[in-house]
Amino acid sequence: MEIVALSHSVTQSHNYAVVLGEEDGVRRLPIVIGGYEAQAIAVAMERMTPNRPLTHDLFKNALETFEIELKEIVINNLLDGIFYAKLICEQHGEEIEIDSRTSDALAMAVRFNCPIYTYEFILEAAGVVLEEEADAGASVQKEKKKRPRKQKQALSQYSLGELNKILEEVINNEDYEQAAKIRDELAKRKGSDS
Repeated sequence: MEIVALSHSVTQSHNYAVVLGEEDGVRRLPIVIGGYEAQAIAVAMERMTPNRPLTHDLFKNALETFEIELKEIVINNLLDGIFYAKLICEQHGEEIEIDSRTSDALAMAVRFNCPIYTYEFILEAAGVVLEEEADAGASVQKEKKKRPRKQKQALSQYSLGELNKILEEVINNEDYEQAAKIRDELAKRKGSDS
């Protein structure tokens, strides 16, 4: 998998969502992370060099000092909505697994430029398919879970209460694209009320 997006979380205002995408597929795996971890990932993705090393940079330096190479990260479990991950390292030919929060594992993967893997059962449970990507990849033989759409009329036709209820439903279904559209409609109305 690869990191395809990093943005504010629609569901939790002080958190962010990192979105992983299949390299040869159309499924996406959104994971809610904290602000600090989002910053750590963004700094590494943008190849910024802070004046002093961040915690993940310090950990990378420590691993390299002791000749430990991060080979890959594996998002290996999903329990009660919480993702679990492992750092798969190698030192002098010996493989070492280190338990990690998924957000920290992703921050390390970006720094080491190593692959990110997960299991099919995790993608089945928490993965989403964006419609335009599914249409573009129609020749790919993947099962697509269709989410029922209640929005047959334009979002502007709904009341604020109805929009908030629909927003809650699409967030529960992890339909972040539709949630973003509803959020934009709510923000537009709030701006016009001022």
